[in-house]
Amino acid sequence: MTVFRAAQALTVKRPTAARAGARRARLAANSALAVIGLCFVLPLAWLLLASVDPHAGYQTRWPASPSFANFAAVLTPELLFQPLVNSLLLSAGTAIVNMVAAVLAAYPLSRYRSRFNKPFMYAILIGTSLPVTAIMVPVYGLFVQLQLLDSMPATIFFMATTTLPMAIWMTRNFMDSVPLELEEAAWMDGASGPATLRKIVLPLMRQGLGVVFVFVFMQAWGNFFVPFILLLTTAKQPASVSVFSFFGQHGAIAYGQLAAFSILYSVPVLVLYTVVARGSKFELSPSIAA
Repeated sequence: MTVFRAAQALTVKRPTAARAGARRARLAANSALAVIGLCFVLPLAWLLLASVDPHAGYQTRWPASPSFANFAAVLTPELLFQPLVNSLLLSAGTAIVNMVAAVLAAYPLSRYRSRFNKPFMYAILIGTSLPVTAIMVPVYGLFVQLQLLDSMPATIFFMATTTLPMAIWMTRNFMDSVPLELEEAAWMDGASGPATLRKIVLPLMRQGLGVVFVFVFMQAWGNFFVPFILLLTTAKQPASVSVFSFFGQHGAIAYGQLAAFSILYSVPVLVLYTVVARGSKFELSPSIAA
Protein backbone atom coordinates (compact mmCIF):
# COMPACT_ATOMS: atom_id res chain seq x y z
CA MET A 1 0.00 0.00 0.00
CA THR A 2 2.84 2.35 0.83
CA VAL A 3 4.47 1.74 -2.55
CA PHE A 4 1.16 2.36 -4.29
CA ARG A 5 0.68 5.68 -2.49
CA ALA A 6 4.21 6.79 -3.33
CA ALA A 7 3.67 5.98 -7.02
CA GLN A 8 0.36 7.82 -6.95
CA ALA A 9 2.00 10.87 -5.39
CA LEU A 10 4.67 10.87 -8.10
CA THR A 11 2.06 10.69 -10.84
CA VAL A 12 0.26 13.67 -9.29
CA LYS A 13 3.41 15.76 -8.89
CA ARG A 14 4.68 15.21 -12.44
CA PRO A 15 1.66 16.75 -14.23
CA THR A 16 1.64 19.59 -11.70
CA ALA A 17 5.32 20.30 -12.35
CA ALA A 18 4.75 20.06 -16.11
CA ARG A 19 1.86 22.54 -15.91
CA ALA A 20 3.96 24.92 -13.83
CA GLY A 21 6.79 24.72 -16.36
CA ALA A 22 4.36 25.36 -19.19
CA ARG A 23 2.97 28.39 -17.36
CA ARG A 24 6.47 29.78 -16.82
CA ALA A 25 7.30 29.25 -20.48
CA ARG A 26 4.09 31.02 -21.58
CA LEU A 27 4.80 33.88 -19.19
CA ALA A 28 8.32 34.31 -20.54
CA ALA A 29 7.06 34.18 -24.15
CA ASN A 30 4.27 36.67 -23.45
CA SER A 31 6.70 39.02 -21.71
CA ALA A 32 9.09 38.90 -24.66
CA LEU A 33 6.23 39.52 -27.10
CA ALA A 34 5.00 42.43 -24.97
CA VAL A 35 8.45 44.04 -25.04
CA ILE A 36 8.66 43.58 -28.83
CA GLY A 37 5.14 45.00 -29.20
CA LEU A 38 6.06 48.08 -27.19
CA CYS A 39 9.01 48.69 -29.51
CA PHE A 40 6.49 49.02 -32.36
CA VAL A 41 3.65 50.72 -30.48
CA LEU A 42 5.64 53.53 -28.85
CA PRO A 43 6.87 55.08 -32.14
CA LEU A 44 3.33 54.92 -33.52
CA ALA A 45 1.99 56.50 -30.35
CA TRP A 46 4.55 59.30 -30.64
CA LEU A 47 3.58 59.82 -34.28
CA LEU A 48 -0.13 60.17 -33.49
CA LEU A 49 0.33 62.34 -30.40
CA ALA A 50 3.01 64.61 -31.89
CA SER A 51 0.91 65.27 -34.99
CA VAL A 52 -1.75 67.03 -32.88
CA ASP A 53 0.68 68.71 -30.48
CA PRO A 54 1.71 72.27 -31.47
CA HIS A 55 4.69 72.05 -29.11
CA ALA A 56 5.74 68.47 -29.88
CA GLY A 57 9.20 67.23 -29.03
CA TYR A 58 11.08 63.99 -29.33
CA GLN A 59 9.40 62.61 -26.19
CA THR A 60 6.12 60.70 -26.24
CA ARG A 61 3.62 62.75 -24.25
CA TRP A 62 -0.02 63.69 -24.24
CA PRO A 63 -0.50 67.13 -25.89
CA ALA A 64 -1.53 69.91 -23.52
CA SER A 65 -3.73 71.61 -26.15
CA PRO A 66 -4.42 69.27 -29.11
CA SER A 67 -4.96 70.93 -32.46
CA PHE A 68 -4.62 70.30 -36.18
CA ALA A 69 -2.23 73.19 -36.72
CA ASN A 70 0.55 70.83 -37.80
CA PHE A 71 -1.64 69.34 -40.53
CA ALA A 72 -2.67 72.80 -41.68
CA ALA A 73 0.99 73.82 -41.88
CA VAL A 74 2.00 70.90 -44.13
CA LEU A 75 -1.08 70.96 -46.39
CA THR A 76 0.59 73.16 -48.99
CA PRO A 77 1.59 72.42 -52.59
CA GLU A 78 5.30 72.89 -51.86
CA LEU A 79 5.47 70.72 -48.75
CA LEU A 80 2.96 67.95 -49.46
CA PHE A 81 0.99 67.89 -52.69
CA GLN A 82 3.80 68.20 -55.24
CA PRO A 83 6.09 65.72 -53.43
CA LEU A 84 3.19 63.25 -53.17
CA VAL A 85 2.47 63.59 -56.89
CA ASN A 86 6.14 62.97 -57.62
CA SER A 87 6.11 59.93 -55.35
CA LEU A 88 3.02 58.56 -57.10
CA LEU A 89 4.57 59.04 -60.55
CA LEU A 90 7.86 57.52 -59.46
CA SER A 91 6.35 54.55 -57.62
CA ALA A 92 3.60 53.76 -60.13
CA GLY A 93 6.00 54.09 -63.07
CA THR A 94 8.52 51.83 -61.35
CA ALA A 95 5.86 49.23 -60.56
CA ILE A 96 4.45 49.21 -64.11
CA VAL A 97 7.86 48.93 -65.80
CA ASN A 98 8.87 46.29 -63.29
CA MET A 99 5.76 44.17 -63.79
CA VAL A 100 6.04 44.23 -67.60
CA ALA A 101 9.68 43.13 -67.46
CA ALA A 102 8.98 40.56 -64.72
CA VAL A 103 6.13 38.92 -66.67
CA LEU A 104 8.17 38.72 -69.87
CA ALA A 105 11.14 37.24 -67.98
CA ALA A 106 9.11 34.85 -65.81
CA TYR A 107 7.06 33.33 -68.64
CA PRO A 108 9.89 31.41 -70.36
CA LEU A 109 11.35 30.46 -66.98
CA SER A 110 8.01 28.97 -65.96
CA ARG A 111 6.90 27.35 -69.21
CA TYR A 112 10.08 26.18 -70.94
CA ARG A 113 12.51 23.72 -69.36
CA SER A 114 16.19 24.39 -69.95
CA ARG A 115 19.43 23.60 -68.20
CA PHE A 116 20.00 27.35 -67.82
CA ASN A 117 16.80 27.94 -65.81
CA LYS A 118 18.21 26.93 -62.44
CA PRO A 119 21.50 28.91 -62.77
CA PHE A 120 19.51 31.91 -63.94
CA MET A 121 17.16 31.68 -60.97
CA TYR A 122 20.12 31.39 -58.62
CA ALA A 123 21.64 34.48 -60.24
CA ILE A 124 18.34 36.30 -59.68
CA LEU A 125 18.34 35.17 -56.05
CA ILE A 126 21.85 36.56 -55.60
CA GLY A 127 20.72 39.79 -57.25
CA THR A 128 18.05 40.26 -54.57
CA SER A 129 20.74 40.43 -51.88
CA LEU A 130 22.89 43.11 -53.54
CA PRO A 131 22.50 46.50 -51.80
CA VAL A 132 21.72 49.37 -54.15
CA THR A 133 24.15 51.60 -52.27
CA ALA A 134 27.02 49.44 -53.52
CA ILE A 135 26.38 50.39 -57.16
CA MET A 136 25.29 54.01 -56.79
CA VAL A 137 28.75 55.45 -57.50
CA PRO A 138 29.09 53.86 -60.99
CA VAL A 139 25.40 54.49 -61.65
CA TYR A 140 25.84 58.17 -60.80
CA GLY A 141 28.85 58.35 -63.13
CA LEU A 142 26.83 56.68 -65.90
CA PHE A 143 23.96 59.13 -65.44
CA VAL A 144 26.40 62.04 -65.62
CA GLN A 145 27.97 60.75 -68.85
CA LEU A 146 24.59 60.10 -70.46
CA GLN A 147 23.20 63.43 -69.17
CA LEU A 148 20.33 61.69 -67.40
CA LEU A 149 20.64 63.38 -64.03
CA ASP A 150 17.42 64.97 -62.81
CA SER A 151 15.43 62.86 -65.28
CA MET A 152 12.28 61.27 -63.90
CA PRO A 153 11.98 58.56 -66.65
CA ALA A 154 15.62 57.53 -66.23
CA THR A 155 15.21 57.34 -62.46
CA ILE A 156 12.07 55.23 -62.90
CA PHE A 157 13.86 52.74 -65.13
CA PHE A 158 16.80 52.46 -62.75
CA MET A 159 14.55 51.98 -59.72
CA ALA A 160 12.68 49.29 -61.65
CA THR A 161 15.94 47.39 -62.15
CA THR A 162 16.72 47.47 -58.42
CA THR A 163 13.57 45.50 -57.54
CA LEU A 164 13.37 43.44 -60.74
CA PRO A 165 15.16 40.30 -59.39
CA MET A 166 12.67 39.82 -56.56
CA ALA A 167 9.76 40.67 -58.88
CA ILE A 168 10.89 38.00 -61.39
CA TRP A 169 11.25 35.44 -58.61
CA MET A 170 7.77 36.17 -57.22
CA THR A 171 6.10 36.35 -60.65
CA ARG A 172 7.61 33.04 -61.72
CA ASN A 173 6.30 31.33 -58.57
CA PHE A 174 2.81 32.72 -59.16
CA MET A 175 2.95 31.72 -62.83
CA ASP A 176 3.89 28.14 -61.92
CA SER A 177 0.51 27.81 -60.19
CA VAL A 178 -1.34 28.33 -63.48
CA PRO A 179 -1.92 24.87 -65.11
CA LEU A 180 -0.04 24.39 -68.35
CA GLU A 181 -2.93 22.29 -69.70
CA LEU A 182 -5.03 25.42 -70.15
CA GLU A 183 -2.42 26.93 -72.45
CA GLU A 184 -2.03 23.67 -74.36
CA ALA A 185 -5.77 23.61 -74.99
CA ALA A 186 -5.59 27.17 -76.31
CA TRP A 187 -2.64 26.25 -78.53
CA MET A 188 -4.71 23.41 -79.97
CA ASP A 189 -7.35 25.99 -80.88
CA GLY A 190 -4.75 28.05 -82.74
CA ALA A 191 -3.85 30.64 -80.10
CA SER A 192 -0.30 31.99 -80.11
CA GLY A 193 2.04 32.20 -77.14
CA PRO A 194 1.50 35.95 -76.52
CA ALA A 195 -2.26 35.45 -76.85
CA THR A 196 -2.35 32.69 -74.22
CA LEU A 197 -0.17 34.79 -71.93
CA ARG A 198 -2.47 37.78 -72.29
CA LYS A 199 -5.84 36.01 -72.22
CA ILE A 200 -5.26 32.95 -70.01
CA VAL A 201 -2.18 33.20 -67.81
CA LEU A 202 -2.35 36.84 -66.72
CA PRO A 203 -6.09 36.80 -65.82
CA LEU A 204 -5.58 33.67 -63.69
CA MET A 205 -2.69 35.23 -61.77
CA ARG A 206 -4.25 38.64 -61.14
CA GLN A 207 -3.90 38.26 -57.40
CA GLY A 208 -0.22 37.40 -57.74
CA LEU A 209 0.35 40.39 -60.00
CA GLY A 210 -1.38 42.54 -57.39
CA VAL A 211 1.02 41.28 -54.75
CA VAL A 212 4.02 42.04 -56.97
CA PHE A 213 2.66 45.49 -57.80
CA VAL A 214 2.15 46.38 -54.13
CA PHE A 215 5.60 45.04 -53.22
CA VAL A 216 7.38 47.08 -55.90
CA PHE A 217 5.24 50.15 -55.26
CA MET A 218 6.04 50.13 -51.55
CA GLN A 219 9.74 49.61 -52.20
CA ALA A 220 9.79 52.60 -54.54
CA TRP A 221 7.54 54.69 -52.28
CA GLY A 222 9.91 54.42 -49.34
CA ASN A 223 13.12 54.68 -51.38
CA PHE A 224 15.11 57.68 -50.23
CA PHE A 225 18.66 57.11 -51.44
CA VAL A 226 18.13 56.72 -55.19
CA PRO A 227 15.89 59.81 -55.74
CA PHE A 228 18.11 61.82 -53.42
CA ILE A 229 21.15 61.08 -55.61
CA LEU A 230 19.61 61.16 -59.10
CA LEU A 231 16.92 63.86 -58.80
CA LEU A 232 18.46 67.27 -58.13
CA THR A 233 15.55 69.66 -58.65
CA THR A 234 13.33 70.20 -55.64
CA ALA A 235 10.23 70.25 -57.86
CA LYS A 236 10.96 66.65 -58.98
CA GLN A 237 11.89 65.12 -55.65
CA PRO A 238 9.41 62.71 -54.03
CA ALA A 239 8.01 62.94 -50.52
CA SER A 240 10.63 60.52 -49.16
CA VAL A 241 13.27 63.16 -49.97
CA SER A 242 11.29 66.31 -49.20
CA VAL A 243 10.99 65.16 -45.59
CA PHE A 244 14.37 66.86 -45.16
CA SER A 245 12.59 70.21 -45.22
CA PHE A 246 11.44 69.60 -41.63
CA PHE A 247 15.02 69.33 -40.39
CA GLY A 248 16.28 72.87 -39.90
CA GLN A 249 19.73 74.18 -39.18
CA HIS A 250 21.55 73.78 -35.87
CA GLY A 251 19.51 70.69 -34.97
CA ALA A 252 16.12 72.44 -35.01
CA ILE A 253 13.42 69.96 -36.02
CA ALA A 254 9.72 70.67 -36.52
CA TYR A 255 8.58 67.49 -34.76
CA GLY A 256 4.86 68.19 -34.98
CA GLN A 257 4.90 68.98 -38.69
CA LEU A 258 7.19 66.02 -39.30
CA ALA A 259 4.70 63.69 -37.58
CA ALA A 260 1.75 65.15 -39.51
CA PHE A 261 3.64 64.85 -42.79
CA SER A 262 4.56 61.23 -42.00
CA ILE A 263 0.92 60.31 -41.39
CA LEU A 264 -0.25 61.92 -44.63
CA TYR A 265 2.70 60.34 -46.45
CA SER A 266 1.55 56.88 -45.34
CA VAL A 267 -2.07 57.29 -46.46
CA PRO A 268 -1.63 56.45 -50.20
CA VAL A 269 0.18 53.18 -49.43
CA LEU A 270 -2.48 52.16 -46.91
CA VAL A 271 -5.23 52.97 -49.42
CA LEU A 272 -3.48 50.94 -52.14
CA TYR A 273 -3.01 47.99 -49.81
CA THR A 274 -6.67 48.12 -48.76
CA VAL A 275 -7.90 48.29 -52.35
CA VAL A 276 -5.75 45.35 -53.46
CA ALA A 277 -6.73 43.29 -50.40
CA ARG A 278 -10.46 43.94 -50.94
CA GLY A 279 -10.11 43.18 -54.66
CA SER A 280 -8.45 39.85 -53.88
CA LYS A 281 -11.23 38.99 -51.41
CA PHE A 282 -13.93 39.79 -53.95
CA GLU A 283 -12.21 37.69 -56.60
CA LEU A 284 -11.93 34.76 -54.25
CA SER A 285 -15.56 34.83 -53.08
CA PRO A 286 -17.15 33.50 -56.34
CA SER A 287 -14.75 30.54 -56.44
CA ILE A 288 -15.45 29.78 -52.78
CA ALA A 289 -19.17 29.96 -53.38
CA ALA A 290 -18.82 27.63 -56.37
